[in-house]
Amino acid sequence: MTKKELRDLDPHAAMESLRTALIENDIVLPSLSVDIASPDLKLVELGRVRADVAERLAQALQRGGRE
Repeated sequence: MTKKELRDLDPHAAMESLRTALIENDIVLPSLSVDIASPDLKLVELGRVRADVAERLAQALQRGGRE
C-alpha cells in the first residue's frame, strides 16, 4: 500500500474486514473496535483476549488463514 492509500484507509472498514477474517477462522475478539479517542491516527483497538483465543489467532496466522 502506498502512503496515500494508508492515509485514506477507513478504520471502520479495516475493522470490519478484520472481524470477517477472524470469524472465518472461528475467532472472536469481543473488544474489537475503532479507537475514537485518536481519530487522526485511525487506530483499530483489538482489546483483550483469553489465552485460548490468542493461541487460535496465532495458529490462523501461521497457516495463512487456511486449514
